[in-house]
Amino acid sequence: MQIFQLPQFIRKLSTHVLAIFLGVVLTVSCVSVLPSHAETAPDQVVAQKPSVAVGAIGKSSFVTAAVNRVGSAVVRIDTEKTITRPVDPILEDPFLRRFFGDAFPQMSPTEQLRGLGSGFILDKSGIILTNAHVVDQADKVTVRLKDGRTYEGKVKGIDEVTDLAVVKINAGSDLPIAPLGSSSSVQVGDWAIAVGNPLGFDNTVTLGIVSTLKRSSAQVGISDKRLDFIQTDAAINPGNSGGPLLNAEGEVIGINTAIRADAMGIGFAIPIDKAKAIAAQLQKNGKVAHPYLGVQMVTLTPRLARQNNSDPNSAIQIPEVNGVLVIRVVPNSPAAAAGIRRGDVILQIDSQPITTAEQLQRVVEDSRLGEALQVKVQRGNQIQVLSVRTAELQDIS
Repeated sequence: MQIFQLPQFIRKLSTHVLAIFLGVVLTVSCVSVLPSHAETAPDQVVAQKPSVAVGAIGKSSFVTAAVNRVGSAVVRIDTEKTITRPVDPILEDPFLRRFFGDAFPQMSPTEQLRGLGSGFILDKSGIILTNAHVVDQADKVTVRLKDGRTYEGKVKGIDEVTDLAVVKINAGSDLPIAPLGSSSSVQVGDWAIAVGNPLGFDNTVTLGIVSTLKRSSAQVGISDKRLDFIQTDAAINPGNSGGPLLNAEGEVIGINTAIRADAMGIGFAIPIDKAKAIAAQLQKNGKVAHPYLGVQMVTLTPRLARQNNSDPNSAIQIPEVNGVLVIRVVPNSPAAAAGIRRGDVILQIDSQPITTAEQLQRVVEDSRLGEALQVKVQRGNQIQVLSVRTAELQDIS
């Protein structure tokens, strides 16, 4: 019996071994296709998808790219001015000097004033654009490039009305130039990058946005200028004057200027479109002719007129209309010659409605020198049209 039972035992054993083998094979196969939860070995490298943020920003920001595009064309402008002051005759008295000896104060009749500003190169011939107040009445102008080269600058023209000046250096033809943009395409909220040398710290960059456009010089508190500024919150400090204000592409959209001591986080720049036209005239003629009428004025509304008219101490009664009130006529001016009077309300110029003093100034500025403007005024209850021929503004002070 046992002899015949042995093969049967072997057959059962073989069946069990085969089942175990197949189980092991199936288990290993399943493990190989399931995700692994084990930690990666130190010597293994796992490829990861690049971050979306890193792909968008890259290793450097758009500010870096913008500054690299224009930075080498931004210059530092150092000025020297000698002023002469009167000396008190008492201090020159020989008797007093002999009596007091070395204790007597020594007063120099002259003094050297030093100034600092910024600018940028317009073309390879060495033409530099800056602010008028940076180089005005300077006896010596020194221009320093970013790479350290230094040249003597010659002032080719100054326009105080727009606070712009052109300086020329002789530096060959290998000068970097700043790419110019268009201020007409600038919108509120656009990036604004100020480049310059504030407080003597060369090659300084600040970032902000365009806060508003067409901020008039009258609103800024600079009544002797004729400008509509770009307002920005990019930091602009003394020494930044004349430097460029850039857009996100590194193009010049304005010239930094008009720093107010009481302005916290507010700066102003001359639009580049205006600066282009002025710079061309300064290069050609050394000056810019500005037409003027010769009136001091204020914006008038019906509410302001009613307040004036209800005051029993008011000197004049004002028409309750929208327009520009003439508060003074400059003697021997075009307005005086045409018969404009104090108390007149300017309603139109060449059939164009005038509602603000800034608008009237802009219309006159854009007119041709010597052009006859048809000015519609209201004088009391009467409407008159007067022909005013503009003349050249000689002295803004």
